[in-house]
Amino acid sequence: MGNKTFTLEEANELLPQLKKDLKLLQQLTAQFENLYVDYQKEKAAYEQAFAAVEGSKDPFFEQESQLEFMKMEADLLIDNFSRKGVLLKMINPGLIDFPAELDGEDILICWKEGEEHVSHYHGWHDGFIGRKPYPEQD
Repeated sequence: MGNKTFTLEEANELLPQLKKDLKLLQQLTAQFENLYVDYQKEKAAYEQAFAAVEGSKDPFFEQESQLEFMKMEADLLIDNFSRKGVLLKMINPGLIDFPAELDGEDILICWKEGEEHVSHYHGWHDGFIGRKPYPEQD
């Protein structure tokens, strides 16, 4: 991540792209979760019906490969947030922190999904519960 810090303006400029990236990640994780649940059910039913026959072809190889590929894709999307210098705190609902400085103190400017723009901050150790409105700028 480096030591990138953001101004409120920079955070708001980056927000539209981050929202798009977050939406992609949310769609991918929802798709992954649905596919994984189906995979687990099918595999359990198969194993119950057919005790593992020695030397038989794995009927779940394709699903497992697809799940693994989806996981790699999600990991890359998550890493993109770090590469931009921001902290993805939660995927659903989306919660993103931007390292910043306010009055000489290290803070995190924060945005949560549903907010139109970035407008709050909290200390590094305060967490979301310690959110405060970012002071008006002259």
